[in-house]
Order: sequence, then C-alpha cells, then structure tokens
Amino acid sequence: MRVSVTDLKKLESRVAYTFKNASLLDQSVTHRSFGDRNNERLEFLGDSILNFVVAAALFNRFPEAREGDLSRLRARMVKQQTLAEIARELDLGGFLTMGSGELKSGGFERDSILSDAVEAIIGAVFLDGGITEATDCVLGLYEERLAALTSSNIEKDAKSRLQEHLQGIGQSVPDYILVGTTGKSPNQTFEIECRSLSFNGTIRAIGTSRRRAEQKAAELALKHLEVTN
Repeated sequence: MRVSVTDLKKLESRVAYTFKNASLLDQSVTHRSFGDRNNERLEFLGDSILNFVVAAALFNRFPEAREGDLSRLRARMVKQQTLAEIARELDLGGFLTMGSGELKSGGFERDSILSDAVEAIIGAVFLDGGITEATDCVLGLYEERLAALTSSNIEKDAKSRLQEHLQGIGQSVPDYILVGTTGKSPNQTFEIECRSLSFNGTIRAIGTSRRRAEQKAAELALKHLEVTN
C-alpha cells in the first residue's frame, strides 16, 4: 500500500520542504520491490547532489585541510551508515512503500534501503525545486553533524594510517584476505586477516561488512605495532 497524502505531508514537514509535485516525494519513498515506478533513479541523482553539497560545506569549513583529508571526511559523512542514521531520525521507515516480501523481511529497517531513500528524497527535491532548494535540504539534514565537526575530525582512517606507517619503515602495503563469511545477507559477518611482513602472528577481525572488518583489522595491527616497535 502506498503512503497516504497525510503521511506525505508529515514527511514534507520533517525534511523542511513542501513539494509542488507531491508525486516526486511519493516516488522517492517507493522501493523497487513495489513496482517499476520506484526511487532508484532519484537515488542516483540524489547521491551526486549529496556528495557535491557536503563537499562544498567541508571545503568552506576547513580551508586548511588537504584534499585527501576532505575526501575521507566526506566519505564518512555520506556513507550508508550515516544516511541510515538520518533516516531513522526522520522515522523514514514508517513512510516507505515496498513489496510484501521486503515488508515481511523488515526492509523498512535495513540500512541500505533507508540510505537510498534519503538520497532519493534529495534527488526529488532537486527536480521539484532546483539546486538551491536541494542544497538547503541537505544542509538541513546535516546541520547538527556539520556543526559538530572540528579539525580533530580530520584524521585518517586505520587502513590509511597503517599503510603510511608501513611504507615509512620500508615495508610493502598490507594484504587484507577474506577468511570467511557467516550468515545470509543482510545479516552477514565477514572475517578478515591482515597480513604484512611486519607482523608477528595472525591479525584477524570480524565486521558486518568487508570494509568494516578490514578497518578493525588495521586498528588491531596499529595497536600491535605500537607495542612491538
């Protein structure tokens, strides 16, 4: 069942934008499992706008930051987990339209679906009101997160720090080997082994995605090197 007109009005209030064409908002919260008219194309558009607006905000906020630092911080701000957190703050799951299969499997709580819907809403705002309105929408959604950022937030992730450390002591970059996975999507866990000639023993970590497991393994490797070096 599609979201009601009343609920669409509530959602407009939460994203602080009133649509001239309400069907765009309706489409933005419609998952592909419901039919051909869904939010996939809007999500594609919104993703690009989100990256641009956040990049510009970070560029202006940190005039001394290097390109690599800004890229890492932007990636952290626009990653799936952050978008899903924003979606939950909007209670977006309660506004989603999806097929019965996705409903039964709890799709309205899944990070991937929630994050895509946020990006689709941004794309819908752009089509309805233009880039200025879309920019205001993004900055509104990210207002508290942007305000909380300081120069201390600009730090390299564990994999980057480990790579630079190893290269600094003349070692090659580490290898991250997928040891195994357990469970089924979207509840899989991944076990990663971090390998380097600088390590004594095996360094392994588990995460809910391969990337998170690699970052955890790199963190463990850094701690190990701090002890032994």
